[in-house]
Amino acid sequence: MLPVVICISLVGLTIGRPSLNYLENRFGEENESEEVRSEAIKRLLEVFGMEDPPAALARGHKQPPQYMLDLYNTIADVDGVTKDPTLLEGNTVRSFFDKLHSDQVEFRFNLSTVAKSEKILTAELHLFKLRPQASLTFNRHHFCQVNVYQILDSSKMNVSQGKKLLSSRLVPIHSSGWEVFTITQAVRSWMSDEGSNLGLLVTVRSLAGIQMDLKTVRFASGRDHHHSKQPMLVLFTDDGRRATSQEGSLKGTDESAAVSSLPFPSPPRPSAGRRNARSTDYDDGGEMPCQRLPLYVDFEEIGWSGWIVSPRGYNAYHCKGSCPFPLGQNMRPTNHATVQSIINALKLTKGIETPCCVPDKLFSINLLYFDDDENVVLKQYDDMVAGSCGCH
Repeated sequence: MLPVVICISLVGLTIGRPSLNYLENRFGEENESEEVRSEAIKRLLEVFGMEDPPAALARGHKQPPQYMLDLYNTIADVDGVTKDPTLLEGNTVRSFFDKLHSDQVEFRFNLSTVAKSEKILTAELHLFKLRPQASLTFNRHHFCQVNVYQILDSSKMNVSQGKKLLSSRLVPIHSSGWEVFTITQAVRSWMSDEGSNLGLLVTVRSLAGIQMDLKTVRFASGRDHHHSKQPMLVLFTDDGRRATSQEGSLKGTDESAAVSSLPFPSPPRPSAGRRNARSTDYDDGGEMPCQRLPLYVDFEEIGWSGWIVSPRGYNAYHCKGSCPFPLGQNMRPTNHATVQSIINALKLTKGIETPCCVPDKLFSINLLYFDDDENVVLKQYDDMVAGSCGCH
């Protein structure tokens, strides 16, 4: 019996061992699959205006500024789709924290991540004003004048030649909270000449023009106060990507109303399991009329969850279905599609196909993310969501 057992074992080993051709084919398929994925990610980055994805952060302690979170929630819904295209000036908002951490009220921001091609629309300095110390609350003054200067010469900051006034206004002495100053002129000059960025100087004077003690009117610094109160520069820019799109027809209108009138319902965000099941619903050859179907883009599956704050993904939707003759108004056909459908039905010209089911309204989405310098950026991307479908 022993020889029989050995023979069977050898046969088993022979059958179980993968052939050289099999290994080569499998290795080739894996390489090809990796190349396809790499090319797909590269193309997706181009859609988002990037050459490389920002480095993923171990962000256990890194929190986005509350201002940027609030701004995102104001202009975007839970999936990142723009609520109203008119709310945002330009298509990019960048936030920067002070890098100087000075004892004095001086600030400097590193703008190296801003592309030269970006158009600076508005620049704001956000300072958190602290309450006066208890021992100084008896101060008889109710207002002070806060001046923000661009530093032209760091050795002559005490004279007018060494600084340039950018913004000046009255601030209640006994108040606390965020104060915002417009400093667009300075940032534009820094973008044209990087070496001129010597920072900003803030002075506080009484209404009589007398320099006030910094203990009376205090602003939070990046060194001594909570990160949620750090001095911050906010830039509203346009990176030039915005082209004429179908969404332009919604400018000046309530986009939320446009979304609610879509001919096809927007189903809830599907889970991964449901997405796979739904994708095979119409693979049996049965024709369905042109309609909008879910197409969920999951940033975690792509490998981008390490640097994107919000959203975690979004429903891009896709259009699928036939455009049979005659085209009803529910198919949202163009005049051209109607004529093409007639020519196809009457077989007046060879090779004329039926119209195609394609998006006829597109919406923008918004991305809130950390860049390579750990600055938080909000960007709006046009034509990313199929709002409705039609026969074209």
